[in-house]
Amino acid sequence: MPEISVSRFAVLAFSSLFSVINPISAAPIFVAMTAGRLPRERRIFALRACGAAALVLALFAAAGGAIFAFFEITVPAFQIAGGFLFTLMSIRTLQSGKEDVPEDDESRSDPSVVPLGIPLIAGPGAISTVMVLIGQAPGAMHRGALALAIGVNVVVTFLILLISPAIVSRIGATGQKIVTKVMGLITAVIGIQFVINGVSTVILDLLKSARA
Repeated sequence: MPEISVSRFAVLAFSSLFSVINPISAAPIFVAMTAGRLPRERRIFALRACGAAALVLALFAAAGGAIFAFFEITVPAFQIAGGFLFTLMSIRTLQSGKEDVPEDDESRSDPSVVPLGIPLIAGPGAISTVMVLIGQAPGAMHRGALALAIGVNVVVTFLILLISPAIVSRIGATGQKIVTKVMGLITAVIGIQFVINGVSTVILDLLKSARA
């Protein structure tokens, strides 16, 4: 497969992460978990949640290559597995809405890191997305584009969480459902594309081996 340009890879990374994180769908969960809090407390919770999510995604982006090498995982294999995961996750989202976020006594007192940061923002889907993308990054410029995409998504998520009370009241329950369904559909398309990319690479490698 031809090498993807840095600009196209940056757009792919941003759109993939944005559709998986889906900060607009996370807004009502954030509002519910910070109900009765002062605006200042909500800002602190949003900052902590996004900081924790950024740290987790950055760690997986930095260690992605090492994880591939240690477990001898090929990029096509992770593309196919990640694609199936995205597709299954999106089907679940399309059927029932965003995944439930566990809540316990400790998270009710300070829900910023768990469950808001992890797994609401940096959940299995976002982590898998980062792992697939880092496997597709052929050089330092592409890895830098992925880091930029993670940073921009975290900043956008933080801003959306800050204005989440206004968003929730304005779009209402129906608007939230529409956004969730659209993001689920986009995630499904991305998942199928990852599977196609992985399978295509495997087939091309098999054809090259057969001709050799």
